[in-house]
This record gives sequence, structure tokens and C-alpha cells, in this order.
Amino acid sequence: MQSNLSHSIQRLEPLGRWLYDHSVEALWERDTRTLPRYLRQRRRAYRRFAQERIAPLALEADRSPEVYDPRPLLAEAGRRGFQSELLPWPLGRMPYRALLDGKVFAVILKAEEFCAACGGIGLSLLAHDLGMGPLLLAGHLPTILRWQWPINRANLRGDVRLVVYAITEPGAGSDMEESAGAARARYTTTARKVNGGYVLNGQKVFISGGAHCDYATVFAVLEREDGSPARVDTDYTCFIVERGREGFRAGRRERKLGQRACDASQLFLDDVFVPARNLVGTERSGWALNRNVLNYSRGPVGAIALGIARGAAESATRFARETRLNNKPLVAYQEVQLALAEMWIDVLAMRGLVWQSARHFLPQQGMAAASKAFCGELGFRVANRAMELMGDHGYLADQGAEKAMRDVRLNQIYEGTNQINYLAFVESFWESDLGPGDPARG
Repeated sequence: MQSNLSHSIQRLEPLGRWLYDHSVEALWERDTRTLPRYLRQRRRAYRRFAQERIAPLALEADRSPEVYDPRPLLAEAGRRGFQSELLPWPLGRMPYRALLDGKVFAVILKAEEFCAACGGIGLSLLAHDLGMGPLLLAGHLPTILRWQWPINRANLRGDVRLVVYAITEPGAGSDMEESAGAARARYTTTARKVNGGYVLNGQKVFISGGAHCDYATVFAVLEREDGSPARVDTDYTCFIVERGREGFRAGRRERKLGQRACDASQLFLDDVFVPARNLVGTERSGWALNRNVLNYSRGPVGAIALGIARGAAESATRFARETRLNNKPLVAYQEVQLALAEMWIDVLAMRGLVWQSARHFLPQQGMAAASKAFCGELGFRVANRAMELMGDHGYLADQGAEKAMRDVRLNQIYEGTNQINYLAFVESFWESDLGPGDPARG
């Protein structure tokens, strides 16, 4: 049938042949070709690194996360510039073109490629970008020069400097990521102003990379000088805390269902003194800063789910090509073709929304929340469908689909549960599209 089609195409007029796309280019290459040149180069570099350095470690890191040491891989990623992509040269390795295009597009491409090889290892590499986010988005040049630039230079030398993002607390999780919840959040981490700086007390939980971090951007509620009750939405303040400070320590590493290669650890702050220079931005600006960090990070989190789903679809496709039934490969059966088509179309839909959200000059809350929630839902569906197609083999730990299903389940929870992201979408478009508004307005 394909040969008949080719013959028929050749009979078209020259212009008709030119207007007919009958290439057999792979989906990955086809999408890559739509990107600007500098992003095409970066996507290929991320994919090579994922295939050469991440994929060989994936199964063992998932089986024995307590033994896996991420720092050698962090050092190699740092030398390649992958840990310094939030600022342009000479402060970092962001291409100058990205200052005009979507600022998180390279991070989104990196998240998909790394997590297609392993969701947990990918997260351990991406957690640093999240931790560095407040240092940039506070918009304070002295903070960038004092902290972000030296950290970038160290990582480019392969001298690992890992920064993590610390907001979640034992009694305050997703409510720290939603406007209404912040007003009534049960916070425990506080900051008290003292001569020359601040004293921090409290506990953070589920901190990705916390066991190995060198710094943490810690959000705490700054006590009011008049003694009145402080609140997250009015008194949240960000500080950068170095690991060596007295009273700052990592606690228990949680045993997780998925994304195991990246630890989720407790961080304790017991009368930790930080000097005034460790303030990130200004006092009591932390709520807006936290929200904007999430605007920048939720697109990449959607891309993490996209990468994991793509990895599951690739595993299922490989299985269908290599496994035979009645002396025919599984992929020759129409039912299998329909299942594969469903998975790959979901992957394409996820990528389309993630890339659309990344093309905004400044990441927009509603679009970022939409891509995070949508990809979390579809990612789990793709992984589950891959397991169904692979049958008993999908249930095995070394076939890819089982690990993908465990890994992608977390994407519906962190960076705000999907329900919190739905509310963020409503909040973002309430005035323009979703609220009562003026019914006469189109």
C-alpha cells in the first residue's frame, strides 16, 4: 500500500509533490526541527547525556537509592554547563537568545530528555535549577553576584555546589503553594531579626536533594516586631542557608514509591544564625517570590512527566517490536497499533502544551499550572497503558513501564497537587475568562 502511495505521489504536479509531506522522519527529530538552532543543539546535547550517562545508572539507582551517590553525575553535568543555565555568559551558560525567547525553554527540554532516561536521576539534576530560582527571581543584582555567580563558576569546574528549594513543612504542604491556603497555613519555620542578621528555627520536609545539598533557599515566616501574629501571605521571607551553619542539618530520607534516585529529605533549623547578606530579596517579599518560582518551575515539572511518559511509550514500542505472537511481531496486530497510537498521541499532546507554556516571554501562572496538571494526569495514563500492553513483562522491574508508573505518580503531587494547580489556573484567568465578569464581553 505504501509503495502504491509513493507511486501516486510521483504522478502529482511538481507543486503538488512539494506540498505533500511523505517523509518518514522520527517524531523526536520532527519536533526538534521546529526549534531555533540553539535549542536544537541543546536538545541533542541533553539527549546524548541522558543516553550515555543517565540511562546506564537508572535501574541500580532505583533499586538501591541509599547507595546511589548523585554527586559524580552532578559534577559531570556541571562541567557540561547543565547546572548553570539560568543566567547568560559570563554569569552562566544560558544562551543570549533565551533572553528574548522563553526563558525556561532549555530547562523544559532538559527535563524531558533527562527524565525519559530516569525520572529520579533527572529530578536530582533538575532540583538545583529550582533551588537557584529565588536567587534570580528576587531581582536583586547583589544577590546574584554574591551567590549565583560563584555557584555557577564552581559547577562549571565540576566542583559540585547543589542548591535546593525548601518550602514544604510537616503541617504545610500544598497550602504553601495556593493563595487561600497560605492565609491559614500551619507553618513552623520562623525567622527572628537579631543584630547583624536573622535566627531561623523550624523543619522542612520532602526536600528534593536535601541529603546532598550545599545550600538551601529556605522560606520562613518573619516574626513581626510589634508581636502581632505573622502570616505566610504577608510575612514570608527567603534566606539562603549554607550547609555548614551551626544548627542546620539534614534528617531522615523518605522511602518513596517512585523517583527514588532523588532523595526527599528532612531539613532541620535549630537556632540557625544567618547574616543579613543571606537575605534573598527583601523582607516579607517571600510570598510573591515563592509564587513566581512556581510559575517558572511548573512547566519543567510538566516536562518531567512528559519525559517519564515518553520513556514508558518507548519501552512499550520496543517490546511490541521485539515480542512475537503466532510468529508475528506484536506491533503487526491492529489492537497493539491502536494502543501505541494512543500513548504517542498523549505524549505529543503533553509536549504541545508544555512547549506552548514555555514560549511565553515571562512564564504565566495559569499556563504553567495547566501544563503541570495536564502532564501529570496524562503521564500516569501513558505509563499505565504501557504496562497493560506489555502484560506480565510490564510488571517486571527491568522493563521500564513499571518504574515509569511509579515515577510519574509523584508528578500529580509535588509542586502543588493537581487540584491546587487547577485552582491556580482558575485564579490566573478569573478576571479575563472564568469569573462572572461582563457577559456582554466576548
